[in-house]
Amino acid sequence: MTKVKQQQAQHTPMMQQYLKIKQQHRDELVFYRMGDFYELFYDDAKKAAHLLDITLTARGQSAGEPIPMAGIPFHSVDGYLAKLVKLGESVAICEQVGDPATSKGPVERKVVRILTPGTISDEALLEERQDNLLAALHCHDSTYGVATLDISSGRFHVTELTGFEAAQAELQRLSPAEILVSEDKDYESLLQPYKGVRKRAPWDFDYESAYQQLTHQFGTQDLTGFGCEHLSIAIEAAGCLLQYAKETQRTALPHLRALHVDRHEDSVVLDAATRRNLEITTNLAGSQDNTLLSVMDRTATAMGSRLLNRWLNRPLRDHNTLTLRQQTITALLENYHYEGIHQTLKQIGDIERILARIALRSSRPRDLARLRDALAVLPDLQHLLQAINGGQIDQLAAQISTYPELVDLLQRAIIPNPPVVIRDGGVIAESYDSELDELRAISENAGDYLIKLETEERQKTGISTLKVGYNRVHGYFIEISRQQAEQAPTHYIRRQTLKNAERFITPELKTFEDKALSSKSRALAREKQLYEQLIETLASELAPLQETAASLATLDVLNNLAERAETLNFCKPTFTDIPGLSIEEGRHPVVEQVLDEPFVANSTALSNDRRMLIITGPNMGGKSTYMRQTALITLLAHIGSFVPATKTELSIVDRIFTRIGSSDDLAGGRSTFMVEMTETANILNNATPNSLVLMDEIGRGTSTFDGLSLAWACASHLAEQVQAFTLFATHYFELTALPEAHHNVANVHLNATEHNERIVFLHTVHDGPANQSYGLQVAQLAGVPHTVIGLAKEKLHQLEAESHPHQQAAAIPQPATPTVPTHEEASKPMAKRKKVEPIQSDLFATAPHPVIAKLEKLNIDDMTPRQALDMLYQIKEQL
Repeated sequence: MTKVKQQQAQHTPMMQQYLKIKQQHRDELVFYRMGDFYELFYDDAKKAAHLLDITLTARGQSAGEPIPMAGIPFHSVDGYLAKLVKLGESVAICEQVGDPATSKGPVERKVVRILTPGTISDEALLEERQDNLLAALHCHDSTYGVATLDISSGRFHVTELTGFEAAQAELQRLSPAEILVSEDKDYESLLQPYKGVRKRAPWDFDYESAYQQLTHQFGTQDLTGFGCEHLSIAIEAAGCLLQYAKETQRTALPHLRALHVDRHEDSVVLDAATRRNLEITTNLAGSQDNTLLSVMDRTATAMGSRLLNRWLNRPLRDHNTLTLRQQTITALLENYHYEGIHQTLKQIGDIERILARIALRSSRPRDLARLRDALAVLPDLQHLLQAINGGQIDQLAAQISTYPELVDLLQRAIIPNPPVVIRDGGVIAESYDSELDELRAISENAGDYLIKLETEERQKTGISTLKVGYNRVHGYFIEISRQQAEQAPTHYIRRQTLKNAERFITPELKTFEDKALSSKSRALAREKQLYEQLIETLASELAPLQETAASLATLDVLNNLAERAETLNFCKPTFTDIPGLSIEEGRHPVVEQVLDEPFVANSTALSNDRRMLIITGPNMGGKSTYMRQTALITLLAHIGSFVPATKTELSIVDRIFTRIGSSDDLAGGRSTFMVEMTETANILNNATPNSLVLMDEIGRGTSTFDGLSLAWACASHLAEQVQAFTLFATHYFELTALPEAHHNVANVHLNATEHNERIVFLHTVHDGPANQSYGLQVAQLAGVPHTVIGLAKEKLHQLEAESHPHQQAAAIPQPATPTVPTHEEASKPMAKRKKVEPIQSDLFATAPHPVIAKLEKLNIDDMTPRQALDMLYQIKEQL
């Protein structure tokens, strides 16, 4: 910044103060408090004016130049701050901390807090039902350490991953608002989609320093108890993150009480493409509509909604945990217990974030009122839980404590509907503190007190002209006429002599004066002191309160899953040790909700003898829906939820892969086909026999022969080498011959029929290959002009007529115009088709053996028995 670099002596005292503060916060927009406004200057003003669409002005001069300025009213600052942090900006809030009455020159100011996208905790700045994560990323060789902190709840996690793809998938799962990286490492390709990337000095990732900071934060001798002692790269990332959080909050972080390790082997791994294609929390258009989360989330609290989001993005492999969740859902379904619990939980609200603000000493009066009301509901919730048996209910009930002392304290201390902020008082209830009550009474009832005092003094002294009054110069006084002034009691002290009267002060009135003149400010100071004492009392109970909040969120999610199971007619899946997946009448949970007509349910059967299904059928016939519903049912089962089917049995899967749809990466210089092949390579390299793989239209982005060759090779590799459970959708009918080469591959197809030259989709899955692709009919349905459809039909008939009458000897013939099978021929299995085949179906044919060629030339009828015997000997020698 050019202006900042100028000599400070050239500037006014106020601008010298600003520039000194700005030098310490070069990367933040400095909101400099001046009266009722936060002002921004120079480049900060220009940037804020552009981002916030506010007026840029130039008022006054400093160092002989006009000062660019932009201002924001302090009472509406939250909205502007929210917009800035969403844009990835950071803001330093600079407040007046000195007393204007005693200050010489500019009032002392200092930065009291720094708001960054990943460290905000203010309710007005946060998305209610989304986690707001600060992440730190560090890498040595190909191992990535990732640490994440949700400062608004206190969740602190670390993990280590191997490889670029794994790190990419983890960041997409976390979707952090801000990411800290070392400035000496290049993460551009990995972090390109993210805003709020902050570069830190390399020494901020020093292992020894990080280890010391973490143990000091948790009050432990080492990190062994957290199970992360061996995760050195993750520890380095966590140390940098913790230091940054302390710098921005300018306070201790007592709600960070533990470090949790996310183990790769504990969860079902979902890569970036899979999360995108399954539309778990964000649809392909980038919004939250019509996603799995939007259908599954009917939670009563925001903290429950955030936890459900985390569950969906990190399905588990642990059989015991999943079974326990299922048992809990079953217990909640009995006698519709979930209904009463839902209504009670709705009264509790988001106490998880309230507790974080209490820990950060940034909570507002309404936070305490909401916490008071929430804690008051817990005995009712406990009563409901006592009537339920099974699953985690007893464990959750034990962790959801009741806090009668805190409830009583908050009910006595906080008025029913407090103001938003403590700044102007009016928060502490009457009768809570006698000193505060007295100060308020003095301020509010000064007139009554003076009338009462005047009456009492007249009676005591018998002076009829005695009056009690007040003026700004002399304060409170007792006035007696000059004729009766000699009768004033001896304890009256003369304060002022007037022409016709004398004014006196008494010790009692002096005491009242001191109280009355300062009672309002003293009452406000006392109220703030009492409020801070309340915060300290609540902070001392932070650990059990946080445990209660976490258990309430878990109960909310499980209760929500029970309601969804009942409302959406889900069944409880059964996990088995026998590898496989059996779904009877499965449904797509999202598509089912948006359709006006009934959803057509379909079954899926995968086992050791049936590991791959080759899926054929027309475009729009439902292949992608069928594949996705299988994956979503599997995913829901692995969070412990019931699933949309009539019966489901499955084994634990380790990963879910999808290669569906087409998209390019223009910024990364990758074509649609390159993106497709990259995703395919990831699947082929990382899938295991316990993985679920969805592959749709592999090879469609290149020439026919190249695409078909790749599709055939990929399917063969998955079936033979990887042996993952695979749904392989294709329009290459040649792939329907795979079951003849691989015993664990089967054909299924989605049905359609023609009526009045129009296609009717039946959306039902049947065994065997499809009989045709209905491409022209789908094009007609899409609105392609009739003339174009007519031309296409003519060309189709021409191609069918030109089909080669004999098999070619060459392995891969390449005619100028490729031919396609007729509808009648395409409907038959490959082994039963006539010799008249499409050119593509010869792609994997081999040249005939010389013996076969010789046999074809023989005229058996013209041979003698001796010649036939000689020929057999020759054939044997050749073989």
